[in-house]
Amino acid sequence: MTSHTISVLVENEFGVLARVAGLFSGRGFNIESLTVNEDPLDPTVSRIVLVTIGDDQIVEQINKQLNKLVSVIKITDFKEVETIEREMVIVKVAVDERTRSELDSIVAAFRAHVIDIGPRAITVELTGDSEKIKAFIAIVRPLGIKEVVRSGKVAMARAVQLSHDNHQSRRAREAE
Repeated sequence: MTSHTISVLVENEFGVLARVAGLFSGRGFNIESLTVNEDPLDPTVSRIVLVTIGDDQIVEQINKQLNKLVSVIKITDFKEVETIEREMVIVKVAVDERTRSELDSIVAAFRAHVIDIGPRAITVELTGDSEKIKAFIAIVRPLGIKEVVRSGKVAMARAVQLSHDNHQSRRAREAE
C-alpha cells in the first residue's frame, strides 16, 4: 500500500466534491488529506488535491471511475510525475520565560514564522513538505503543544514536465 497524491480538475458546480469523495468512501478508501480551491485563473473550475493510500491497481481503478464523472475535466496521479508538494501547519505552543528562547531558536531553524504572541503561548506558522511538518511538531512537542491545525497537501507537477504532460484532459479528448 502506497500513498497517492491525486489532483482532480473539476467543473465548479454544486455537489462535485461530494461525488468525488463518494467514489472513495464507496470503495472503502480513506482520504488522508483533502484541499479544494477555485482556480484563480478560471473561476468555472476547481482543483481538488487529495491523498489516499492504496495499491497502484486500486488507485488506477478509482482514477478510471473519477474520469467517468461528468464534472471531472482532468486527473493527475502525482505518483507518475515529479512534483512540488507543500503543507502548512499552525501550532500554538505553550511558553514560559524558560522555553520562549528555545522556541525562538526552533522557529528560526525551521524558517517558520511567529504569527501570534500571548503571555503563555506563541503561535507559529510553518510551510513545507510532510516530513518537515512532522519534524517540527515532534521537536516542539516537549515544550507543550496547545493546539495544531494542519492543512491538506497541495501539489503540482514541476515546471520541467509541463511541456511533457502526458495526462490528457477530458476536454481535449472530447475535442478529438
